[in-house]
Amino acid sequence: MTRILVVEDEPQIARALRTSLGANGYEVEWARVGGEALDLSATWAPDCLILDLGLPDIDGIEVIRRLRGWSEVPVIVLSVRDSRDDKVRALDAGADDYVNKPFAIDELLARIRATLRRVRPSAPSSPVLCFGELEVDLDRTQVRRGGSPLHLTPTEWALLEAFVTNPGKLLTHQWMLRRVWGQGYTMDQSHYLRIYVRQLRQKLGDDVAEPRYVATERGMGYRWIYDA
Repeated sequence: MTRILVVEDEPQIARALRTSLGANGYEVEWARVGGEALDLSATWAPDCLILDLGLPDIDGIEVIRRLRGWSEVPVIVLSVRDSRDDKVRALDAGADDYVNKPFAIDELLARIRATLRRVRPSAPSSPVLCFGELEVDLDRTQVRRGGSPLHLTPTEWALLEAFVTNPGKLLTHQWMLRRVWGQGYTMDQSHYLRIYVRQLRQKLGDDVAEPRYVATERGMGYRWIYDA
């Protein structure tokens, strides 16, 4: 049976979705907040998410961004937000479709069927990645080194997430600036990148001369090189 995770903080809408989806042969779970949605995505392994953006703990777009760090499960946004900017941000973050509230259940069901036909997700990998003594939990945005927690700033975390989810790939300066700081950043601001990569290396205990994790590709970018 196809599993659908409904991420919705309004009980009335969530109950209606559970009833309608269940009547159409889907197995349904309900998450009320973004943190719960990420946990269930890792443990329950849904085939599709129906995601509201206006969640009380984490904005839905941030949920998509975190989820895409370790899973390709299809995400259909179901939101009252109808501006073009919101739609573009959600789709750029990794959503597969966008439906506005109020909605017709037959349209939503059709979009679910279309998305599941188009997107064939592989089994989700673990949200916890281990690199020797370094443990990165992409779900909870936590890092441990030798069992002790590392306290990263949001920018340092964004850099680390970009590295560990793209192992072995050359990540150019321009790509990383846009990934971490946004589309408006250009090579003129590359000094930000150098500063934060240096800080991240220090916290990871990485030696720039003999790197274990982050290697510099001079004039081009950086590469996550850890090899057990």
